[in-house]
Amino acid sequence: MSPRLLLVALATIAAPVFAQTVPPGYPADYAQTIAAAKKEGKVVIYSALDTKAAQPLIKDFNAVYPDIKVEYNDMNSTEMYNRFIAESASGQGGADVMWSSAMDLQVKLVDEGKAMPYVSPEASKLPKWAVYKNEAYGTTYEPAVFIYNKRLVTGNEIPHDHASFAKLLNTDTAKFKGKVTTYDIEKSGVGFMFVVQDSKYFPGMKDLEKGFGATNYRVYASTGNMLEKVSSGEHLLGYNVLGSYALVRAKKDPNLGVVLPKDYTLILSRVMFIGKNAKNPNAAKVWTDYILSPRGQKMIGGAVELFSIRTDVETEYTAASLDKELGKNAVKPIPVSSEITTWLDPKKRLEFLSDWKKNVAAGSGK
Repeated sequence: MSPRLLLVALATIAAPVFAQTVPPGYPADYAQTIAAAKKEGKVVIYSALDTKAAQPLIKDFNAVYPDIKVEYNDMNSTEMYNRFIAESASGQGGADVMWSSAMDLQVKLVDEGKAMPYVSPEASKLPKWAVYKNEAYGTTYEPAVFIYNKRLVTGNEIPHDHASFAKLLNTDTAKFKGKVTTYDIEKSGVGFMFVVQDSKYFPGMKDLEKGFGATNYRVYASTGNMLEKVSSGEHLLGYNVLGSYALVRAKKDPNLGVVLPKDYTLILSRVMFIGKNAKNPNAAKVWTDYILSPRGQKMIGGAVELFSIRTDVETEYTAASLDKELGKNAVKPIPVSSEITTWLDPKKRLEFLSDWKKNVAAGSGK
């Protein structure tokens, strides 16, 4: 056989290997969605997950769909929300996909009609609480944890549930003065959402708030600051820190301890939806399905080092492993539902913040 014919024969054999086929269990007409997505040629994503962390996902997506370019824009959740609102109001094309840890803001946008209805072929594999109106989907399973400095906080000082955290602040106040940190709930959407959920599950919330006041606690808008300052010993304890980041840091940092609270552990899920006016709606569907698929979820729970929300995926960080460690009853997922938007009402939010500040002030003696 001539070299030219040999090359043609090899190309014919290899072609099916690289063909983009419809995933198993998907409707037959999904091939049309893939073809339309390839024609669009790109998907524009706004996300609160930084680009470096998302890189394994983007790279793997492009390995499966090389004809769909990913335009990935990372920003903090509030900036992302405001930008999307402004672009929607002006009629400008912005995000095809919105993906954020600020679950309540995402649900608010869905309730305001800003999302495109889309029944993902992967939706039935998700927990029911993670699917909202067939428009928004929870994609991760990230715990809220306590962190502590392992050199300076030891033995019985380590809090293992919310009550022991509150008790520690109120009884060993001198040691922890200026040494306790949590999110700035006025600036961090995630921080605010966590404490609203705490008030539902933890009857001793007022004691905790007083403990924050007694120890003159410090607040930050980002997880990174809290991890850094507890690791260095500038602070000793961190409350309601996003566990997906804390657990990864603790693997490499001998100074950082992480506690999954035994009474209950809140679970955050990054919410994804397709914009109602998406310029590349088919590419957005393909991206969403990839993120929710076993392949995408294995990447999320592996290289990306967040927790996979699916229980049928085997990787390092999964919902199944977390449920097994804590016990099903101790895990409290924050639902992707209108329930979590209640406290976004300006009046209710101000009332909550006012009560919080009053209790903190009572603890500080002011």
